[in-house]
Amino acid sequence: MTLPLLYLEDELTRLTLAPHLGASLVEWTLRGSGAPLLRPPTPQALENGLPGKLGGFPLIPWSNRIAQGGFDCPDGWLSLEANSPNDPFPIHGSAWQQPWQVIEQGAQEVLLQLDSQSPFAYCASLRIRLNGGQLQIAMHVTHMAERAAWHGLGLHPYFPRTAGTRLQTCASEVWLCDASKLPTQLRDIPTEWDFQHARLLPDALVDNGFGGWDGRCLIQQPDLGYELECRASGSEYFLLYCPVGLDFFCIEPVSHPVNAHHLSGRPGLRLLEQGQSVTLGFSMQCRLL
Repeated sequence: MTLPLLYLEDELTRLTLAPHLGASLVEWTLRGSGAPLLRPPTPQALENGLPGKLGGFPLIPWSNRIAQGGFDCPDGWLSLEANSPNDPFPIHGSAWQQPWQVIEQGAQEVLLQLDSQSPFAYCASLRIRLNGGQLQIAMHVTHMAERAAWHGLGLHPYFPRTAGTRLQTCASEVWLCDASKLPTQLRDIPTEWDFQHARLLPDALVDNGFGGWDGRCLIQQPDLGYELECRASGSEYFLLYCPVGLDFFCIEPVSHPVNAHHLSGRPGLRLLEQGQSVTLGFSMQCRLL
């Protein structure tokens, strides 16, 4: 069976998309060398329908984990069930587990749309564009349900990690987590997680949310011959995931902290009435070294 993949290409890079797998970014590579700009898909990830083993996917209508089996809305409690065999909590929203429609398609740009009824009615669109080595992603979500609900957005890219991978980005605070990976304490950023100046990724596990972000980061990949200058809009937070001993890491632009639905003031979440919308943008500019 031939999978319905989409391909975009500019003068420097090539992008493969899987609309049927949660609008996943399958892989993004340099045309000249084939070097991966996003982590290459793991074997059989496409055949087995595993967005988490590809290059990235959208987070709609929330990012990361939600505790307590759901959250309060103005009209009452919204129950959620765990949606991943690898996690006891509902995680990453619902858009990554549904097929999207192709609305527009060109050589360098595509518009995808999802009309979802889970966990409430919303309409999401992704406009994805390649131009001059820059990957641009514009996310737009409109609440369609009669009852208001809390919305959050994000993007979950996976980047290759080599011995020389370096990260530079500025944030002012970080959430510490408990064993269940839920945030427990907001504090100043410790020295080992301070990326104001470009530095190698930590050897120890990092799986934390950072706040006070200016929406910019620089990913230097000298072993692969390029760097990525990234900019986010609609995102004052990012999640940094550096698993130990694996060949990838994640820096995820998100609109809210992990479990924001149960944090004081619901930081970063938007309560949307029917017809109201929220947006998030992310661009990654590739520069050859």
